[in-house]
Amino acid sequence: MGTKNLVFLINLHHPYIRLEKADFAKFEEEGSLIFRHISDVCVPLLNLISKFEKERLNVKFALVFSAPLCALLSDEEVKKIYNKYLDALIDFTKKEIRRVKGNPALEKIAAANLDSALEKKHSFNEVYHCDLLGAFANFEQRGFVEILATCGTYVFMPHFSEMREVLNAQVESGLYSMREYFGKTPDGFFLPEMGYAPGIEDVLKNYGVGYTVLPSQSFLFSEILPEKGIFMPARCANSLGAFAAEEFKLDFSGVYKDRSKDLAWELSQKELSPFVKGARKATGFSYKNREDGIYNLKAALSCAKQDAKNFFEEKKSLLSKAQEILGSDCDVSLGIYFNQFVFTRKWAEAFDFLETLVHTSISSGVNVAGFSDLLEGKFGLQKIAPYPAAYSGSPYGENLISSENSWMLRYIRKASERIVDLVSRFPNDSGLKARLLNLGAKELMLAQDCSLVKMVGSHFYANFASEYFRRGVVSFSNVFDSLGSNTVSTEWFCDLEKRHKIFPWMNYRIFAKKR
Repeated sequence: MGTKNLVFLINLHHPYIRLEKADFAKFEEEGSLIFRHISDVCVPLLNLISKFEKERLNVKFALVFSAPLCALLSDEEVKKIYNKYLDALIDFTKKEIRRVKGNPALEKIAAANLDSALEKKHSFNEVYHCDLLGAFANFEQRGFVEILATCGTYVFMPHFSEMREVLNAQVESGLYSMREYFGKTPDGFFLPEMGYAPGIEDVLKNYGVGYTVLPSQSFLFSEILPEKGIFMPARCANSLGAFAAEEFKLDFSGVYKDRSKDLAWELSQKELSPFVKGARKATGFSYKNREDGIYNLKAALSCAKQDAKNFFEEKKSLLSKAQEILGSDCDVSLGIYFNQFVFTRKWAEAFDFLETLVHTSISSGVNVAGFSDLLEGKFGLQKIAPYPAAYSGSPYGENLISSENSWMLRYIRKASERIVDLVSRFPNDSGLKARLLNLGAKELMLAQDCSLVKMVGSHFYANFASEYFRRGVVSFSNVFDSLGSNTVSTEWFCDLEKRHKIFPWMNYRIFAKKR
């Protein structure tokens, strides 16, 4: 009898938004995004995996780690200020408990928020010793995690499909980052926004990648129809392994917490102190559910468990039908892709859902596996010609080149053409010129992050993302002009070098034409 398998692919990417000031009280909301990412995604995920290990469950999650996320999580200054963030949040929570005293429903929610903040501080410091990357690496060694690499700065690869030098640089820097942070190169590679275009598989194969994950429509609209649909891996013409994955979607119940109704926009500046001393920023507190009623934690968790069971039954039915058609002795699998924004911006109960989903799967005889577990006999898999697609927009990347953000693409493509030209003009330079070229390559790659494009297009901190992008392009242009005029302001140059700690090993020659 063949096995049924579910693969949970969780994208942990976070754009490189580094905090440069020493005083937490001066940080803008954009700077605290990484703190919410740590609190809402990284720590809860580690705690969930730890729980599964204690229960001795045979579970494996496929996790995507980007270089910007790794650089932030390993930054000692970010760790230090994250603890200040938690301390301020705990103080605010205690103050909030006193403010709502006399209202039992609100008191209960506030007390739960305090418990959550204290638990996260304990986990971050006492359990994981401020080393989240090390904790994930340990779980990988013990078989609970499968790490996938991605591009150096999460570029949307189809926008540069004919600019092979850009793709090479992004893939090479992404893989090198994994060696720096985890000590080895993963076999799997995640395409940012799961954006695929013909030719990308050749770039991945040239760098020794074993497999990638594609949107379901890449399989279903393939010129060579996959005989086993999306329920078995296939391979591209160059034998790069390929899995199909469905994007996670759920009709969110009205009893779930409504994170958009944050207390930051309801209380006075005095009431928000000490957590908010400058510009208003989200506190993570909300007393409302999606129906604009008072949030009930017990009802929300009960709903999350039922939604998980319903979701599993739907996927199990698909696997059973696939096995019925393909043969009872055939192993079938289904990949489920979780975008990181599901956890940070949409759904406070996401990990309760995931916990129930895993338990229900295992108790029903469906494996929760990694992609590499299902790739045995790769050269015997059917060859397909995947169709261009993405899990962004609806869903071919339309939101990455909309009326709000299309202006960004022309600037970044022109800058990309210029870095390739600079590498050909200065192939063997060293000293100050090499440092300047390395700095230009770093600034360009940070501006290529399609997370900024999505933020502008979705109006999620659009002004900040737009300014961050412009600053990167202008910095690169200044590097380009300095090399052309053979003059550079050393003060400006040194200040810019200190701004970003990401890619300390950057070598501009990764943009060179490959021979």
